[in-house]
Amino acid sequence: MAHVLAVTNQKGGVGKTTTAINLGAALAEMGHYTLLGDLDPQGGLSLGLGLAAHDLDLTIYNILTDTRIPVAGITHHIRPHLDLLPSNIDLAVAEFQLIAQMGREYILREALQGVRNTYEYIVLDCPPSLNLLTVNALTAADAIIVPLQVEYFAMRGLEQLMDVFSRVRRRLNPSLEILGIVPTMVDVRRTNDQQILQEVTQAYPGLLLDVYVKESIKFADAPRHQRSILELDPKHDGARAYRKLAKLVLQHYGEWSANRARRIQSVKQNRRTPSARRIQSVKQNRCTQSARRIQTLRRLLPRCR
Repeated sequence: MAHVLAVTNQKGGVGKTTTAINLGAALAEMGHYTLLGDLDPQGGLSLGLGLAAHDLDLTIYNILTDTRIPVAGITHHIRPHLDLLPSNIDLAVAEFQLIAQMGREYILREALQGVRNTYEYIVLDCPPSLNLLTVNALTAADAIIVPLQVEYFAMRGLEQLMDVFSRVRRRLNPSLEILGIVPTMVDVRRTNDQQILQEVTQAYPGLLLDVYVKESIKFADAPRHQRSILELDPKHDGARAYRKLAKLVLQHYGEWSANRARRIQSVKQNRRTPSARRIQSVKQNRCTQSARRIQTLRRLLPRCR
């Protein structure tokens, strides 16, 4: 069964989407079946991997607002071992539609149950806010990864995130854990960066991961080329950093990975026929809905003549 990781930080511009893309790419590069889930209405993760999600009829918005639509029916195969659950601006109104629903915090968790046996890792890119979409991601996740830009305001935002984490763990997801904090846009030559890293180490002992993502223009170039940093420049320091992060994730779940040969066979079997059946079901539902609309129009046309 897949491990679900939520990459989250309510502050924008801290490298959250970059971390989700490149962590997913690194896990896939190592041969692990990975699903990336885009929970940001801006769709940065989808665009960064070359998917024009604004043209799609079905996105993550649909599985949150219509429980009849299976996740497998709207995933896109992006790279070997890497699939994408896309997002677009439609997701911006999802929170208003979910607010009145019973068990609204568990909708994503229940939706992902249908594909947890077809992947080894599911990586969720959360929106830059502590809204219902983020709460859904934290409720669905086994662990969170927190990208942290080494600057003062990001440090203050980390305190708020930890408060939300505690409340979600207490009320919604008791097994949720913090896998670690990933410093991003780091320049260790700057005194400020050194001080912030020291503060994080003191405030959150044991949570600062032994991987620093250095500041680099390459991270801005990668989405423009619709690639991960690992594909754009495999030997770049950033590519090495995210491979190291992926290895830390694998080490964290080392006991699970010890039996990978047997488990991967189960994943491969689950990826074959069930997905095809779910996709066919989605197509049939859409055809049925279209046929009904056409029949309604035909009944109305004589009245308009």
